[in-house]
Amino acid sequence: MPIFSLITELFRNLNQQRLRSFLTIFGIMWGTATLILLLAFGTGFRDQTVLNMRGMGDEIAILYQGRTTIAYDGYGIGRQIRFRESDAWLLEDQIADIKTVTPEYTESLQVSYGDKRRNSMVGGIYPVYSDIRNIFEKEGGRWLNDKDLEERRRVIFLGNRLAENLFGEEDPVGKQVLVRHTPFTVIGVMQEKIQNSSYSQQDRDRAFIPATTFSAMMGTDYIRNILYTPAHPDLAESIRDQVYQVLARKHRFDPSDRDAIVIWDTNEFWSFIYILFYGINGFLALIGFFTLAVGGIGVANIMFVVVQERMKEIGIRRSVGAKRHQIMGQFFLETFLIIGMGAAAGYGIGWVFVEALQDIPIKDFVGAPYFAPEVGIIAFIVLGFVGFAAGLLPAWRASRLDIVECMR
Repeated sequence: MPIFSLITELFRNLNQQRLRSFLTIFGIMWGTATLILLLAFGTGFRDQTVLNMRGMGDEIAILYQGRTTIAYDGYGIGRQIRFRESDAWLLEDQIADIKTVTPEYTESLQVSYGDKRRNSMVGGIYPVYSDIRNIFEKEGGRWLNDKDLEERRRVIFLGNRLAENLFGEEDPVGKQVLVRHTPFTVIGVMQEKIQNSSYSQQDRDRAFIPATTFSAMMGTDYIRNILYTPAHPDLAESIRDQVYQVLARKHRFDPSDRDAIVIWDTNEFWSFIYILFYGINGFLALIGFFTLAVGGIGVANIMFVVVQERMKEIGIRRSVGAKRHQIMGQFFLETFLIIGMGAAAGYGIGWVFVEALQDIPIKDFVGAPYFAPEVGIIAFIVLGFVGFAAGLLPAWRASRLDIVECMR
């Protein structure tokens, strides 16, 4: 039978049972829209979480000073371990798998401009810090450079919210602020970025000056943190062990004492986050699948009824030479046409919902739903499976009907 005739016959049958047909197609439509919306939310949540974490930096590890909890080589417990700049360069020299390492001075200082004052975490850093921490300047300003460090310049880079609090609508670049009563020239302001975690203060409220200037102004080479990035994320665990070995030799503590220095390695989070979101998206897809499966049961039901109502037609076709696979193909095609109509409507409704929810108030935390290509592909695969399952038994039954019984 030509495809056009099959389609015509299908719509004639659907028209005869309008309510039943509408409910069946509605079930597929609702299931498809639900599946798309759930997967879109899962994808948006994943992307937002990754974006939030990138505010801290890509695959970085941060070393904190701690206290010993294991007696070692004549030293008791409770001894404070303090970092110097030389510790950072020692790690860089002795651990080949470290890609980048930098020390960081940090102190809470008052930054003022005119009669406006703010207490801010001021960091003494090296130029590579911006690449590690994903800090970028707004147009019209610049980041710290090697010349600033060599000449110990009194220049400062401001977080965007700190700049707004001090200067309002005024352009800060080129203006002078006071840090601990010392004048500093503003050379740039940070581009706004999403950051949901911090180890001292969010970057938008911080200020950054050359490490050499900070050391000279504060009269110390003791630093607060050491930051590094591995050459490859898979090396993160090996590098952590080497860091403890290297610093334990210098500061004379037990390498197994994980409280002597504390390492916050975001590479662990990245590994966890990928596994977590595979699980979340798999769970959401499973919910959508079961919702869609309910619609598939409705399709299977209507196809069983169609087979029963068209037994005479099936008998005539079989008696004039139609093969069993042709009968199966006919009912499979009709099943997929019904599912296709519901799926097309479901895709459209799902897309409308995704677009309508782009500006939800909490998207900075859970993200906005995102209709990624993989969402459409997964929905298509699930629909194909549901269509095959819904059409198999009715089509199989139709192809196995006895010709004489059908004619009778």
